[in-house]
Amino acid sequence: MEQRPLRIGITCFPLIGGSGILATSLGMELAARNHEVYFFSYAKPVRLDLTAPRIHFHEVAVGKHSVFPCPDYTLPLAVKMADVGRAERLDLFHVHYAVPHATAAFLAAEMIGNSAPKIVTTLHGTDTTMLGPNPQYRGAITHALTHSDAVTAVSESLRQQTIETFALTRTVDVIPNFFTPTAPTRSREEVRRELGLTGTAKSSPAADSRRQFLRFLRTSPRRTGHSAKRDRADRGRTG
Repeated sequence: MEQRPLRIGITCFPLIGGSGILATSLGMELAARNHEVYFFSYAKPVRLDLTAPRIHFHEVAVGKHSVFPCPDYTLPLAVKMADVGRAERLDLFHVHYAVPHATAAFLAAEMIGNSAPKIVTTLHGTDTTMLGPNPQYRGAITHALTHSDAVTAVSESLRQQTIETFALTRTVDVIPNFFTPTAPTRSREEVRRELGLTGTAKSSPAADSRRQFLRFLRTSPRRTGHSAKRDRADRGRTG
């Protein structure tokens, strides 16, 4: 029996970190497999192609009100996720980072009620290594992880450190980051000729790298007198 396409909400940061890049790539791959994917963030993720089919983006405005001493993102994010989750009948919230994203997903699920999407939280490291040791955040992260339907980490070492840091008794699965390379447009020989590495069949890769780096130094417009002298000395050694 063929399974129906899922309706998946992905919450991530929009920048070029583990959250933004991995979450965007994953969402694009899921959409290419006929799933409907709804992104939530305070800005469009840098690699998100909004022209691709089955890709939706919901921008979340950071909350600012005179009642509060500082801007708030978690509550506006939770409300947006709840509104879209209910209207679009999402099956799943896949959130990258426990705070604030998994916390917002928990609040959104509470608002939606019995038909709330399942919550999958993916840890990339910051929650455990940087925020976990801080008692101001540890309790919130523990709560978010405990109330997720599934938790994943990108490495075995992060999984072990997460369980130890937050004293978890639940399962944390390891799903490594993936990389889909693009097809090369030039041959290895063409690249070597472009870099000026022809005629060095007997050279080691390290020697080739040194020559390439020194060639960059010689052609770089921002060279000081000191670097130019050192360049001449290094050129004499690597010849």
